[in-house]
Amino acid sequence: MNITWQHLKTDVLVLGSGGAGLCAVLHLMNHQPQPQVFMAVRGLFGKSGCTRMVQGGYNVVLDKKDSLEAHFLDTLKGGQWLNNQELAWKMVCEAPGRILELENHAGCFFDRNPDGTVHQKPFAGQSFDRTVHKGDLTGIEIINRLSEQVAAMENVTIGEEMRAVDLLFDHSGQKVSGALLIDMRLGEFIVVQSRTVLLATGGGPTMYKITAPCQDKTCDGIAMGFRAGATLMDMEMVQFHPTGLLADNSMISGTVLEEGLRGAGAYLINGKGERYMHRYDPREERATRDVVSRSSFMEIMAGRGTPEGGIYLDASHLGAEFIMNNFRGMSLRCRDVGYDLPNAPVVVSPTAHFIMGGMRIDQDCRTDLEGLFAAGEDAAGVHGANRLGGNGVVESTVFGGLAGDTIADYLTEFQEETVEESQIRGIIESTLEPFQRNSSSSIYSLRDRLKKCMWENAGLVRNEESLEIAHNEMKEIREQLSTIALTQGQRAFHLEWMEYLSMKNYLDVCDLIIESAKFRKESRGSHFRTDFPEKDENLPLSNICLSKNQQPQLSPVLMTHLQPDASVSI
Repeated sequence: MNITWQHLKTDVLVLGSGGAGLCAVLHLMNHQPQPQVFMAVRGLFGKSGCTRMVQGGYNVVLDKKDSLEAHFLDTLKGGQWLNNQELAWKMVCEAPGRILELENHAGCFFDRNPDGTVHQKPFAGQSFDRTVHKGDLTGIEIINRLSEQVAAMENVTIGEEMRAVDLLFDHSGQKVSGALLIDMRLGEFIVVQSRTVLLATGGGPTMYKITAPCQDKTCDGIAMGFRAGATLMDMEMVQFHPTGLLADNSMISGTVLEEGLRGAGAYLINGKGERYMHRYDPREERATRDVVSRSSFMEIMAGRGTPEGGIYLDASHLGAEFIMNNFRGMSLRCRDVGYDLPNAPVVVSPTAHFIMGGMRIDQDCRTDLEGLFAAGEDAAGVHGANRLGGNGVVESTVFGGLAGDTIADYLTEFQEETVEESQIRGIIESTLEPFQRNSSSSIYSLRDRLKKCMWENAGLVRNEESLEIAHNEMKEIREQLSTIALTQGQRAFHLEWMEYLSMKNYLDVCDLIIESAKFRKESRGSHFRTDFPEKDENLPLSNICLSKNQQPQLSPVLMTHLQPDASVSI
């Protein structure tokens, strides 16, 4: 096998170009001397990823009647007290400064009240209307402005349509010193040797049948971190958004209709024409995402769904003018697939949306691997068992910026380390192996089988039997994947090859989700088991941690600021 690669050297390798990666670069460049940065983007710079898809907004304390303590308590309550309180408090405290930075330095312009102050709207799980937004296209505003700033920086090289395969270590095998990439446009390998690596790829639980994230998200960062030996945490906690648009077999199915609709008063209605949320939670449609998603799923499973297998989201009583003025983006998206959001109910379903789990980090975004940092959805701890809507983009921008600050200091401590060539060859040989096989199996049918299994057995509702089914199914799929043959010829834009690499990452992450879900024998937040339907109040609150070749372990949650029965005073 002829193995070749291009070799690049840089100070910092940033994998991902969403809110976390971009803010990290902006903060890096505020330090002297300014480092050389290589930013690898799996899609197109400024046009891909999940931050761009944020509709709802950005939770931040700006009003004098609001408080950091209230935002913090809302976050802990939403996370069912599994949050790392130091990380959650850091996010809440840094958010006001970051939103000003986004406006005054990056150039974002958010919606205003008539008096010129920033408009903040209601969002589920929030005790105060604190969600800053740009209509229902907040993410586009943030990414457009941030990417403009980064694109103009001389010290930053942007590699578009480059996929990271695995992390690389130095000669000692103890320090992460780069990554192996594939230039998808050419089908060629690139070794990026760096003094440090930031994982900011975004999680994206697209291993489920109905899913909301950008389709270039396949949990690459989490899978790479796991294979490299990093400790992962909270992997059983997969968030399902309550209202994903259903549009037959279209790729748009699962796309989120954001929380602001329910915050503004939209109703959820089952197939019998009944509002049903009062049967599950007194907050009704404004309950947290885990509660609303699970309630809708149970209505569907009980035979009270729509003919399409979903439920209805009805905002028509709010008035067509109000809907078009405040939710124009969603209205146009619905119209594209035949729905009339301002005037009639729309068929929706719970949709896999976010992974609360990821790599365990400290307050400076350090993982437990030397040289490896993580921010955004690749990291765990901020959200606990359930993320509040509007807290995701806060986490990405806050911790991305903090990662940039920490990495700038880190660069003064560590010099360049050469990566081991034997590991490069080993990874490339494994990556190219399917081109040497002969098989008639379809990678796409295998992918669909995996997604269906995870949706039915390890999704919104789980139990020991279903998780065991999922475990055995993943084992069979992994065995079949090891026999898959890829079409010979040019590797440029080889979609089957990319799907094969995604499947490898899916399987690693699916195993982690299943293993953690089996280990947590209670229901809490987004993790619901029919055989253990209640919280186990007799056990101390703990996170489930996993690492390569080790059994799951419990890590006690440290109540460094608040106890579960606390008020907002800290």
